[in-house]
Amino acid sequence: MVHICIVNHLYYYIMTQNMGTIDKAIRIVVALIIIALYLFKVISGTLAIVLLVIAGIFVLTSFIGVCPIYSLLGISTKKKPSTQ
Repeated sequence: MVHICIVNHLYYYIMTQNMGTIDKAIRIVVALIIIALYLFKVISGTLAIVLLVIAGIFVLTSFIGVCPIYSLLGISTKKKPSTQ
């Protein structure tokens, strides 16, 4: 039972959304720029592969709203709900 509890806690900790709207938009724009650079043959070879993988990660994290690196570092760019 303890193992299941630990796994559930880690899953919640890692999968809690921690990206704000501006952060998501910046990542999407950077990914689109990388894709455009590749399509217009400005980048190629190993550099292109590495940047396209990064672009894919940016798009994926933007859509799910979770950055695993932010989770590990305890960072969140998501606005906290206002209490009125």
